Amino acid sequence: MGHKGGFEALNRTLKDIRGNDDMMGGVTVLLAGDFRQTLLIVPRGTRADEVKACIKASNLWPLVKISTLRKTCECT
Repeated sequence: MGHKGGFEALNRTLKDIRGNDDMMGGVTVLLAGDFRQTLLIVPRGTRADEVKACIKASNLWPLVKISTLRKTCECT
């Protein structure tokens, strides 16, 4: 799990490099994993500090499109 500051810094950097004000500079960014499984570690932080620092607490999170992959079995 990454700190929301890294996610937001990547957004600003891509916008600056590409000269595009869209989210992530118009680039598709793939994030994979189960965000409920592991919280990041905030040294000397409380549980509340850890929750506030997670990606889902970022102001960019509502703009994220969540897609799921499914495996289908064509058994005959």
